[in-house]
Amino acid sequence: MTLKLYNTLGRKKQTFKPIKKGEVGMYSCGPTIYWYQHIGNLRSYVFSDILKRVLNYNGFKVKHIINITDVGHLTSDADEGEDKMEKAARKEGKSAEDIANHYFTAFEKDLKEMNIISPNKWTKATKHIKEQIEMVKNLEEKGLTYNTSDGIYFNTSKIKNYGELALLNLRGLSGGQRVKLGEKKNKTDFALWKLSEDKGKRQQEWESPWGLGFPGWHIECSAMASKYLGNQFDIHTGGEDHIPVHHTNEIAQSENALGKRPWVKYWLHGAFINFKGEKISKSSGGLYTLSELIEKGYPALSYRYLLLTGHYRTQMNFSFENLDNAKNTLNRLKRLIKEIKDDKLINKKYLSDFEKAINDDLDMPKALQTLWSLTKDKKAIGKISTIKKMDKILGLDLLKKPKLNIPEEVQKLAEERENARTNKDWQKADKLREKIKEKGYQVDDTSEGPKINKL
Repeated sequence: MTLKLYNTLGRKKQTFKPIKKGEVGMYSCGPTIYWYQHIGNLRSYVFSDILKRVLNYNGFKVKHIINITDVGHLTSDADEGEDKMEKAARKEGKSAEDIANHYFTAFEKDLKEMNIISPNKWTKATKHIKEQIEMVKNLEEKGLTYNTSDGIYFNTSKIKNYGELALLNLRGLSGGQRVKLGEKKNKTDFALWKLSEDKGKRQQEWESPWGLGFPGWHIECSAMASKYLGNQFDIHTGGEDHIPVHHTNEIAQSENALGKRPWVKYWLHGAFINFKGEKISKSSGGLYTLSELIEKGYPALSYRYLLLTGHYRTQMNFSFENLDNAKNTLNRLKRLIKEIKDDKLINKKYLSDFEKAINDDLDMPKALQTLWSLTKDKKAIGKISTIKKMDKILGLDLLKKPKLNIPEEVQKLAEERENARTNKDWQKADKLREKIKEKGYQVDDTSEGPKINKL
C-alpha cells in the first residue's frame, strides 16, 4: 500500500519514500516540562503516534526520537524574557531538575493513559549541552554567527532560502510583526547561545567558548536529532505553531551546519485544538489536563477517540458536549463489538478500505467510518480479526475487556461463600450466591478459583 503524506515543505501531498529502504528516522518536537501538558498539547502526540503506527503497520522499522526541553525555552520568540524552566523553579521553590522530573513523569503518565507508544529515546536538552556547543562552533567557523551583549546569534541574511518552510515574505516582515530588533542585524536572526546576565543567578548555566550561559531553544532539536538520526532523516513532526519560527530556524542552522539539503525530507504539522473558537490558551480557556478530564468522568481513550474524528491538519473545537458524544460513541462501539462472534477470518474488503484511508495522509475520520460500517454490516464476515488489525492503528483497546471495580461488599460476600464451600455448607453458599446476584454480580466457579462478573 502506497503511503501519501502532506509535506509542509512544498505544501502538497507526496508519496512517502524513506532515505533508507525499510527504515524511517522520525523526530517529534517534545514538551517544555515546566508545567502539566494540557489537552491541546496532547493532540500533537496522538497525531505522531498514529503516524508511527501506520509506518509500523506498513512494515517500516521506525526509529523515533522525542526531545524534552528542560532549558533554554524563553517566554518570547524574540529571544527575550525568562527561561520557562527557571521561572517555574523559582515560583515553586524547587530545583529546575526537580521541576523537570516531576512534570516529565506526569507527561509520561498521560501518554500511557492515551495509548501513545513511547519513542525509542527521550532526549533531554540538559544532557546534550556538548553537542549543542559543537554545532554553534560549527556555524561560527562558517561565518554565520555574530556576537551581541546577550549572546551568539545566527545571521539569517548570510543564507539562501531562509523561511522556505513557512513561506515567509522577508521583505514584508517588519520587526514588530515577529520580534523586536534590538541588537540583531536582521529581524529574523535568532539566538544560538545566550549569555548569563549574572554568574550564579541561573540554576542552569554552562561554560562555553563565548562565556557562561545556556543554549537557545532551537539549537537543541538540531543537535539531538542529528546525533540520533544522522545528518539527514525522513520525518519531523510538530504543531502548526512551530512552522514560522522554531522549525524554520531548525532548518536554517541544521542545513548549514550539517551540509545536507533538505535536512528533513518530510515535515508534518498537526493543527490546533480550539476552545470557544480560539486556540486553547490561558486567555481563551480550555487549559484542561488529561487528569482533570478523567476526574470529570471521561476516560482518556474517549479523548483519543474525539481526536481521531478530525483530520490532523484540520483545527478542531473542544467542548464537553463533543467529549460526551465521543465517550458515548466509543462505549456504544465497544458494546456492539462485544456481541460479535469471532469466526477467525479477515474481511478483505473492509480492511482494504481502512488501509486506503490511513495511507491517504492519515485520514482517520474515514478510517473510523470504515470501522463502523464493518461493525454494523450484518452480512460481513471476519469482523473480530479485522477489528483487531484496525485497532493496531486506532489504539482504542476495542477488544480489551474492561477491569471490573468489584464493590467491597460483593467481594466480602464472595469470600464468605468460598469459606462456606470449603466447609461444605452448600445451603449457605447458595444463599450467598443469591445475595451476590441481588447486587448485580455473579460468581463463576472455575479451576482457578471463583471469578466475579457483572450480570
